[in-house]
Amino acid sequence: MRYWQYLLVVGVCGGAVSWLEGAQAAPSEQGGPVQATLAGTSSSSVPAAPSPAPVAAPSAVQPAAPAGKSWFSDIDVGLQIEGGAMANTGHPGNGMNFGQLLQSHSDTGMLNQVALTITKPVDPIGDGYGLGANIQMLYGSDARAYVITGISDRWLDHHRYQLTPIQANIALHMPWLTKDGLDMQLGILSSPMGVEVLNPAGRAFYTMSYTAQYSNPFEHVGFYGQWHLNSYYAVLFGMDAGNQKSFGRGNNNGEPAGYVGFNASQLAGGALSLTYLLRVGPEDPRRALGSHRAHEAQRFWNDLNATWQINPKWSLTAEATQVHDEGLDANTWSGVIWGAYAATSTLTFNARAEVYRDSTGQFVVQYPEDTGYGRSLLGLPARTYSAPATTYGDLSFNAVWRPNIGHHVKLLQIRPEIRFDRSLNNTRPFADFRHQNRILIGGDVTLGF
Repeated sequence: MRYWQYLLVVGVCGGAVSWLEGAQAAPSEQGGPVQATLAGTSSSSVPAAPSPAPVAAPSAVQPAAPAGKSWFSDIDVGLQIEGGAMANTGHPGNGMNFGQLLQSHSDTGMLNQVALTITKPVDPIGDGYGLGANIQMLYGSDARAYVITGISDRWLDHHRYQLTPIQANIALHMPWLTKDGLDMQLGILSSPMGVEVLNPAGRAFYTMSYTAQYSNPFEHVGFYGQWHLNSYYAVLFGMDAGNQKSFGRGNNNGEPAGYVGFNASQLAGGALSLTYLLRVGPEDPRRALGSHRAHEAQRFWNDLNATWQINPKWSLTAEATQVHDEGLDANTWSGVIWGAYAATSTLTFNARAEVYRDSTGQFVVQYPEDTGYGRSLLGLPARTYSAPATTYGDLSFNAVWRPNIGHHVKLLQIRPEIRFDRSLNNTRPFADFRHQNRILIGGDVTLGF
């Protein structure tokens, strides 16, 4: 039995003796200063707002449908559009904002997302069981980084704006083991690890931290489970084909990976929630390491995050990560903290500070070609930019304005942002590797129906 398999068994069985978003009941579907997601992660501190078609949360089983209504009567359809730009004070000749996978091109407007979401909430189907479903398709520049090999890596390839599935799963509630039972989602899923999520309505900033981009997984094909021990604590577990991998030609080494962890929510009178997740599995391609080494070399991801709602206006979120890759002989560690002040019901001010260490320069990588990220996941040739071993520091400030305009518009979100990045160990990773620091200025607009 492999080490990660052993950890999963211990994690699940150990809970026996004593998961997803997003602007939804999971972080990638719904914003809020304090939010425990289905997978247990907490969202960045942003003002609560409706998000189109929230993903079905297995734990939120709806009451039985009134007589005369079918199981399909509460299907929800939503559309959300996001676009923005970040100007770079270094004006890099290669046109890239180094260290930014989503806001990758400097001084250039981007259509980040057009997201269509279809959700069937989890409804009772008898004997305490519940069933729901989620489908979410995303078109835009963000799809280049959230590609799933073997599924969307050849859709609209060589285009800046690509297409990828973010959710395509069934959601189950099972009345097993404890009063609150077991929840599970199976299919294409967003990763449960980390704080910052793909949905712009569920994270505080337009730009993402290094941690979210390089030390948190993005997408999976597999399953996640959340076993509720009681109203406050849950055991988390799951298994998948790898980070952004599917099966067959879409898998870079033919081996699975998995999660185990726990979530504690609504502590300290409802003000505090925290999540720990360990992910273990081989992630490096056989084309780079050879089949035997790629199968055996494990990547260990550790993520701990917590959110504290200090009072109705102030909140803090913190995240600590550590990643070790045996195949690359590389390590990262990081710490991030977010602070939010809700000035009014429609205006919030946010700050984010981060220190991120890439011990070898193999994690923080830029992909100038539209298919580069997906090709690199499979170990195929791809043009990249990378820096030496660097300790990155970044400090970001923004405002999030969400006016209520009505007329079938569920969300209008405007986020101006300024971000300061600096190498803390005197390397020069920015502006064509000429500068030790840089400033990004810009923002985005999101419209939801």
